[in-house]
Amino acid sequence: MKAGSVYKRCACRDPETRKQYGKQCPKLNKKAHGAWTIKQELPASKDGQRRNFRRSGYATQETARAELDQVRSLLAIAKNDRQRDQIAEMLIDLGKSGGELPDPEKTQRMLKHGTRLRADCPVGEWLDKWMPRQTHLARSTVRNYQGHIDDYLKPHLGDIGVDELSVSDIVEMFAEIQKENERISANNDDRHALLARIKMAPTSPRSIRRRLREELASLPPFRKPAGPSTRNRIKATLRKALNDLIAQEGVITFNAAHHIHLADEKPKPLLWTPERVKEWRQTGKKPSPVMVWTPELTGEFLDGAVDDPLYELYVVALYRGPRRGELCALNETDIAEDFRSINIDSQLTEVDYEVEESTPKTEAGTRTVGLDHETGQALRWRIERNRQNRLRWGDAWVDSGRLFTEPNGEQLRPSSVSGRFERLVALLGLPPIRFHDCRHVAATLMLAGGADMKVVQALLGHASLSVTADLYASVLPELALAAAEAAAALVPRSRRRHFGLTSVSQPA
Repeated sequence: MKAGSVYKRCACRDPETRKQYGKQCPKLNKKAHGAWTIKQELPASKDGQRRNFRRSGYATQETARAELDQVRSLLAIAKNDRQRDQIAEMLIDLGKSGGELPDPEKTQRMLKHGTRLRADCPVGEWLDKWMPRQTHLARSTVRNYQGHIDDYLKPHLGDIGVDELSVSDIVEMFAEIQKENERISANNDDRHALLARIKMAPTSPRSIRRRLREELASLPPFRKPAGPSTRNRIKATLRKALNDLIAQEGVITFNAAHHIHLADEKPKPLLWTPERVKEWRQTGKKPSPVMVWTPELTGEFLDGAVDDPLYELYVVALYRGPRRGELCALNETDIAEDFRSINIDSQLTEVDYEVEESTPKTEAGTRTVGLDHETGQALRWRIERNRQNRLRWGDAWVDSGRLFTEPNGEQLRPSSVSGRFERLVALLGLPPIRFHDCRHVAATLMLAGGADMKVVQALLGHASLSVTADLYASVLPELALAAAEAAAALVPRSRRRHFGLTSVSQPA
């Protein structure tokens, strides 16, 4: 391999002059004309092709020689043909991209890990390489990772080199996400206000209603802000990707995502009190993303859902609180013979419109749930109705084995269960809750009935008691107030003292 060289190249823009003189342009040796260039022969490729590292644009000969010395130092690190080829490929990439030459000591450390030498690899490029390697994860987790990468990490951090990524870069990303959250919330408020005006003016002149609808159409659609849980999951995705970069590639040794602290403020459930229901009817806004029906509202829903094909599923969800996927995965064999309990050991998840069966994420998710008499009778009737449907459909019956199915026996799609539930809630004119909030309704009913917090934790499948206690800290005071009123109402009285306020005269 030949030694490198430093020379000056003509910078003349006159094509006739270049054609006539070429490198021997008469202006070439003048101080202000041309730029210094370095050229270093690299190890030949595997097929014997000659390779060179060439870079120009140096203002002084000294700067060019210093850069050439660094190239030689990098080539001197290699101890075998494989390492020499890796360094050559790195230098060729840097020659094309114009990136800075890496530190020789850092390059030597990277060679020990047997990795491709690209310390200046952008974050976005690494994330694109990292994602296909996550084949051991559940499809739903992979989809969430990809969403975090596409929606947040690449737009904000994608062009930053992995070796340059700092804590302040990540902090700035989350600050931008929070600003976008504020814009989303403001837009959602505007849409709610317009919808409320349209709803309150059904008899207005047609021109006014048309103008309101046009104004509504001009606004961006409803979007869900990236809440505390989502932001923590975004950080977890980045932290995992950088951890794998450190372990698998050895390109960096510092994981900036480890040093980011975000508030883990999950929205607390709130009861739909009469005052909150009244405000919702006037404004269309939910006080919290997580809302819980009172026993009275729960009764109104079940009364209105009696004739719905999924009535029995709603009863189990609202009284005992299994998750949506757990309900969809129930088989008839999971019900005890006396209809006093069900076994939960699987769940259905939906990824890209495909339904998959899997085990619960935690050991606490596998559990036996006791049933009250009414819920047990509902499941007994469900099995009988499945038998009748099986006879009615005959050969067209799909024997999925599930307890809750489509009319022809096909297993339910989890997303369709949520959609049917939300449409029924709207049809009945009840304050909205998500289907997942049925778990909170069940917990509220159990706590109001005097159940111990540990019992509620076991029934819901929470990993720890603290999760249950923290979740319902905001509901418990309202439950305590309702319990106090209920306790006082149990005492029979024939005479009561009147506690009306009377004015007290002031002494003269």
